[in-house]
Amino acid sequence: MAKNHSKYQQKIIKNYYENREAISIQRLQELVTELYLAEGKKKRDRQWDLIVGHLEKIGLKPERIEYLRSKDDPALIAKLVQKLMGKE
Repeated sequence: MAKNHSKYQQKIIKNYYENREAISIQRLQELVTELYLAEGKKKRDRQWDLIVGHLEKIGLKPERIEYLRSKDDPALIAKLVQKLMGKE
């Protein structure tokens, strides 16, 4: 990594990986809103695909992810995000 990137770039990369969980939680917040507003099966499925990706990044168990997706309830995801943020 040191040979290909400047010190500034290395710092940015390091900060990204240190804050990856927080970034995923923030994006989950945005996706919950988009899921609430999504109309049509195709759009909802696309939002769920994105949500699942971020849930995997933060280390949620696959069984729990599948449960949340099967319920198709944005309120459950919103509650989970609040819990992850420590607001519950």
